[in-house]
Amino acid sequence: MSAGIVLYRWRDGAIEVLLGHMGGPFWARKDAGAWTIPKGEYEPGDDPLATARREFREEIGVPVPATEFVDLGEVRQSGGKLVRAWAARLSDLADLDPATAVSNTFDIEWPPRSGRMQTFPELDRVEWFDLATAGTKVVGAQRDFLERLSRLVVPGPG
Repeated sequence: MSAGIVLYRWRDGAIEVLLGHMGGPFWARKDAGAWTIPKGEYEPGDDPLATARREFREEIGVPVPATEFVDLGEVRQSGGKLVRAWAARLSDLADLDPATAVSNTFDIEWPPRSGRMQTFPELDRVEWFDLATAGTKVVGAQRDFLERLSRLVVPGPG
């Protein structure tokens, strides 16, 4: 089980969402389906929203902005992972520059069977996308979060 945050903002009358490109050699040359919401695993009994907030900080490098969190429910990804997400609106007075994002890292043996361990960021880059573009980039099942977000939010002061 994983939990994550769909951070969004209004720009020029349209919703934009913050996505991260998955790091590591498997995803290096992929774009479509290689982007994700900031998320991470939690265990039964853990608070999923607390996990989502922690993972946002670990994968983006800053705390999720103080805001109301709207539960977007759950989706099951193709590999079987159950992901729960919350929408969080970035204030019109705030900004989150993707260029400043700093993700935590993971170690894997690379190349395979080489005996060499290498370190990669969990997210190797972060960008804002309008909903239509985000839908072409994000992991397939997470498109449901974008659709739910588009039905739930309305423009206004924020």
